[in-house]
Amino acid sequence: MKTSRTASALAVLAILAVAGCGNDKAPVASGDQNKDKSPLAEYMGEGFVSSSGGGGLRVAVRAGGAQQPSEEELAKQRKVEDATAACMKTAGFEYVAVPPEQNAKSKFTDAFNLPPDKFAEQYGYGISTIDWSKAGNDDTNPNTKIRSALSPAAQKAYDKALNGPNANGSGAVVIQGGKDGPSTNGTQDLGCRGKAVEQVYGKGEDRAAGFKKFDSLFKDIQALQKRIDADQRVVDATSAWSDCMADAGHAGFEKVDDPRTKVQQKLDALTGSTPPAKGGPAKTITGPPSFDKVDAAKLTELRKFEIDLAVADQKCKAKGYDDAYKKVQYDAEKEFVDQHKAELESYRDEMANR
Repeated sequence: MKTSRTASALAVLAILAVAGCGNDKAPVASGDQNKDKSPLAEYMGEGFVSSSGGGGLRVAVRAGGAQQPSEEELAKQRKVEDATAACMKTAGFEYVAVPPEQNAKSKFTDAFNLPPDKFAEQYGYGISTIDWSKAGNDDTNPNTKIRSALSPAAQKAYDKALNGPNANGSGAVVIQGGKDGPSTNGTQDLGCRGKAVEQVYGKGEDRAAGFKKFDSLFKDIQALQKRIDADQRVVDATSAWSDCMADAGHAGFEKVDDPRTKVQQKLDALTGSTPPAKGGPAKTITGPPSFDKVDAAKLTELRKFEIDLAVADQKCKAKGYDDAYKKVQYDAEKEFVDQHKAELESYRDEMANR
């Protein structure tokens, strides 16, 4: 869905500011995470995840939970679509402005609504089992049909005009690396869509400045996360989870985020999309990677590994870790919210207006 990716782009800076440019390429796929929001998630928004393994935090695209977008937000999305269409026309391409109300639901919506155990049984963590490079393909979108009718060379030109020189057909975000590791580049050419977003929402540096005022809040949230992870009840529960994983044939995992990271690393190696190491040579990654040219047998093997691992992980967490972590997390977040209510309300209002 085009406008969803546009909105996502607006939140990239916030995500990176908090998560520290992590390598989480696949969205968190926990089926019922929106049905039981933590005290902090009420302010940080739909999709906010407080990592339980020391891997940082993920901030939602929009604040305010699973509510429908406001009429003001819809109006901005319509303007982005109209501006994109006008820009594409100038560039010599046909582009139909799609009203946000007509966006079809994600092809993975039903999967993400599965209970965590059922999701694990079918998709593992949703890393190698879902080709995210095709997540934006939507046959009901008239622009998909317009692009499909072009020659391969014309499709490349269309993609460049629409999303900039480094984007692929799904309009994926580009990550560039260098001596300081993966980073975003605020001067990237994001094509007509980027120009349209800037026209409606303002320049990237202005949006970054808008998030800058929440730096202190983000640091306090990261400190909160460390306190939760260091709580003895969480430490004991993590140790029990690790023992359970070993008993299930998956020894060596010390942090609850480790299994997911292991699968991601295996997929990176298989697709050749390993991010540049800190201190290493610069590298451009256009992601998420397509599975089209991946060795099918190796991909099948990885998917089996992922599902087996995720099922064991889910069962071991359900034996006590989840309840222990949630108790510590909710108590700590409730206290945090009481102490930072004004800042959190300001952040929620800021995000709601983006």
